[in-house]
Amino acid sequence: MLNFVYPPRCPACGGGVGEQGGLCMTCWDDLVIPSEPCCTSCQRPFGENGPTDGAICAPCLADPPKHDGIAAGTLYTDTSRKLVLAFKHGRRIALAPMLAKLIAARLPRADGLRLIIPVPLHRGRLWQRGYNQAALLGRELSRMGHGTLCVDGLIRTKPTPSLGGLGRKARAKALSGAVKINPKRARVLNDADIVLVDDVLTSGATSAACVKALKAAGAKSVMIACFSRVLDEAIRS
Repeated sequence: MLNFVYPPRCPACGGGVGEQGGLCMTCWDDLVIPSEPCCTSCQRPFGENGPTDGAICAPCLADPPKHDGIAAGTLYTDTSRKLVLAFKHGRRIALAPMLAKLIAARLPRADGLRLIIPVPLHRGRLWQRGYNQAALLGRELSRMGHGTLCVDGLIRTKPTPSLGGLGRKARAKALSGAVKINPKRARVLNDADIVLVDDVLTSGATSAACVKALKAAGAKSVMIACFSRVLDEAIRS
């Protein structure tokens, strides 16, 4: 009945599809799934002609990351961009299960107790948008058995401007003191294995601020999980 009233459409291009929540073949083909071999530190794919497994990429050699790996469902392309915009700004929250499944495919299974913590939104942004897209992804990952959701493990203490176009020092200044541990969750974060969830990983400045706060609180490990990861070399012209 639902399909009769609302014929299934691809959320990326609007074309007809066989069932609700699916992508058309053209858009599926445009998604780029990170592959191996990849950087041991950040899982940046090297490509067919790159180094073999066990190598570390140049960015990680130049500036060793504080996180313990990145699990990205896709690399940033036109289709993944459309999906993120529809999910984050278009209120298409029904996309959360599909996006989370792509993340889960790249996320190692938990050996023991693991916490899932979303990148926080400032309360003003949360009131404006009505939901935290990272928290919705975290909830789906928890339902799939990838950890226990701790939705308020981190808090955003002040609003921050868009980081696009800012240099490294400007991004760090904008985020200084913006992300902190929720004092009510400090005990559970100590010595915990954590998956930090966000929809898109771009410069990594926001996730770095989150990782810094979690490690300062005593977290044993922090892996970043995102739906789409921006790599300049992976963006198609």
